[in-house]
Amino acid sequence: MDPIKIMPCLDMKNGRVVKGVHFVEIKDAGDPVENARFYQEEGADELAMLDIAATIENRKTRLEWVRQVSSVIRIPLTVGGGINDLPDIEQVLDAGAAKVSMNSAAVLNPELVREGARKFGPDRITIAIDARRNPAMPSGFELVISGGTKAIGKDAIEWARLCEELGAGVILPTSMDGDGTLSGYDLEFTKAVSDVVSVPVVASGGAGKLEHFYDAVVKGGARVLLAASVFHFRTFRIRDVKTYLKERGLHVYL
Repeated sequence: MDPIKIMPCLDMKNGRVVKGVHFVEIKDAGDPVENARFYQEEGADELAMLDIAATIENRKTRLEWVRQVSSVIRIPLTVGGGINDLPDIEQVLDAGAAKVSMNSAAVLNPELVREGARKFGPDRITIAIDARRNPAMPSGFELVISGGTKAIGKDAIEWARLCEELGAGVILPTSMDGDGTLSGYDLEFTKAVSDVVSVPVVASGGAGKLEHFYDAVVKGGARVLLAASVFHFRTFRIRDVKTYLKERGLHVYL
């Protein structure tokens, strides 16, 4: 089985890395190029960069950010935010990204997932799924778009299953209930997604202790572990996480 991967995430706003709680209460977390270079040196397997304001501000991803970050790393870079059509995907990949991550645009136009996977390959298409708990949904999780600002009355787990059918190569679920809280990944949500898809699932939102990373794999079924706050504010080093996982029998690249 492929090794578990560690993926720091650069949430971008106004050219800076930021981090919030529940998608708000934003704090500055440094320069993106410096962070990217640091994380590669620390042993990150992949890197994510999300332009968190692009959809809300109705604009495209800042390609200069993609170029700047991709120029200083060799590990795969996943870029999301403001990617709305095939030309957007192509421009972001041409700017140096290995993968694109789409959220709102895919929900509003599911055929974009199919078309993107067909043209660029499934491995380059990640679908980010934001959700919040809602007992009215069959799975208990409601899909939320527009940077976490708009619940749309659709079941998040059914959407994950459909995304794989459409050709997505990676699913990145984030629970709004846990984002930035450091109280642990939403294992129920992560497991619900991993149970209905066979492609890699990225655990996202809420990592605060070393055991949270382990639980995301063993209890949540995740293959990639995304985190932001604990890395940005140096709570843990990436090697700390990898060593912890390896000591508990999980396959990682040290």
